[in-house]
Amino acid sequence: QREFTQKKTFTSWINSILAKHTPPYVVSDLYTDIQQGHLLLDLLEVLSGQHLPREKGFNTFQCRSNIENALTFLKSRSLKLINIHVADIIEGKPSIVLGLIWTIIFHFHIEELARTLACTYNQPSPDNSSAVDSSPKASRSAKKSTKIKERWKMSATKALLLWAKEQCSLHGSVSVTDFKSSWRSGLAFLAIIQTLRPGLVDLEKAKARSNKENLKEAFRIAELELNIPRLLEPEDVDIVNPDEKSIMTYVAQFLQYSKNLPESEEGMQEKVREAMGWLAAQETKLAKLLVETENGTHYQKYKEMMSFMETFNQEKIPFLPVLSSKRGEAELSEGQQQMREEWDKVISQINEWKAKLDQMLPSPLDSIEAWLQEVEHLQADLPDLQDPFKAISVFREIIVIFKVLMDCFDSHLDTLQSFKNEDEKNMPLVLPEKLEEMKRRFSNIRSTNPSTFLEYHYGLCSAIANEVKLKLNIWDMKYGAKESVESLLENW
Repeated sequence: QREFTQKKTFTSWINSILAKHTPPYVVSDLYTDIQQGHLLLDLLEVLSGQHLPREKGFNTFQCRSNIENALTFLKSRSLKLINIHVADIIEGKPSIVLGLIWTIIFHFHIEELARTLACTYNQPSPDNSSAVDSSPKASRSAKKSTKIKERWKMSATKALLLWAKEQCSLHGSVSVTDFKSSWRSGLAFLAIIQTLRPGLVDLEKAKARSNKENLKEAFRIAELELNIPRLLEPEDVDIVNPDEKSIMTYVAQFLQYSKNLPESEEGMQEKVREAMGWLAAQETKLAKLLVETENGTHYQKYKEMMSFMETFNQEKIPFLPVLSSKRGEAELSEGQQQMREEWDKVISQINEWKAKLDQMLPSPLDSIEAWLQEVEHLQADLPDLQDPFKAISVFREIIVIFKVLMDCFDSHLDTLQSFKNEDEKNMPLVLPEKLEEMKRRFSNIRSTNPSTFLEYHYGLCSAIANEVKLKLNIWDMKYGAKESVESLLENW
């Protein structure tokens, strides 16, 4: 039942995406149509907006080459394709095909939509209080460790669920706790529709109807009034354990609709003015703090910064939608451009403040902090896998530097743990929270750095192997004269 539902839902989703392709493409049987590779490439081109290399024919070699090109593209975006092999896709193995399509849906549809929501809903952690998160326009690095990527996947799912809860919370007794049984009655779908388009639904009448009647009504209204493709049928949801992935795929379309709702220019201008006023107040507050704490101890300065950051991270939440909307330069109004510049200015000032305080740490903590930052920078600044041959030479240099730095790991950690945090008057030199943060960073380096490098190395080797396979496949033809073959080899 689950496999049947996923196949139907995923096929409908793919067809809604490929309707935008030129020419439009319609999938009739997912397991069969995917075997040629053209379907995958068409889908990825529409989703990414990029033109991907392909073989135009349909023989075995050409189909295999097209599927390899699609998988290579996905891996270049740091997507893990566990146990997904070309041969399985060519055979149309259901579990492999559904796993691949879900990976694509989650990355290009759910994750992208939930990204801004995750920024809004995530609560500041103790680690975040000592460093401001990057500006809303900054993208997350694609080169994260497996654990970091899994945490982001969970937060994307959680953000989508919190968004659904938020829409339903406006309607009293409609409760959403998961992407399974919470949707069985149909009331959650109807509540979201009522929030997005007030007046289309009578929730009081719906409470007296059967599950199937409500689901049928919700899917009908969503398709006719909101232009949301019908990915599900009532019998897919009105069961004991509905398929979570299918429901997530469908609910994400309502989030897409909400983000596409037009906003009046007057409303946007008012939000921009409010954000500008808040940013100006933050800049004034920050300047005042810097003056007031100029002659204070490191302990006092860091405590003030922690307090400022806690308030800043809480107060910015209502402004995140306007701060992160229309981030393309060409789409920005004059007011939005000024707001972006003001935001960047405040963030820059906060980061400068944080950097100065780190440099002012008492010895030997200052050198330990510098060591931590250098190791963390190596982990975060891994080269792009788009050019694996260039990346491997850079990666070799990084590993050499990393090994040298890690020789100091134990001695730095011992020094930190034995640091006596008091001056001659028995007053603390450094805020205890800062010391705990530094210890956590040591723990993170010990646990995540090796796995990050191993995962990256695996991706690098896979990218090179794919390049070699592609070259070998291309070279399985006659290239004519000896000179042309030598030239080809020289280029390679």
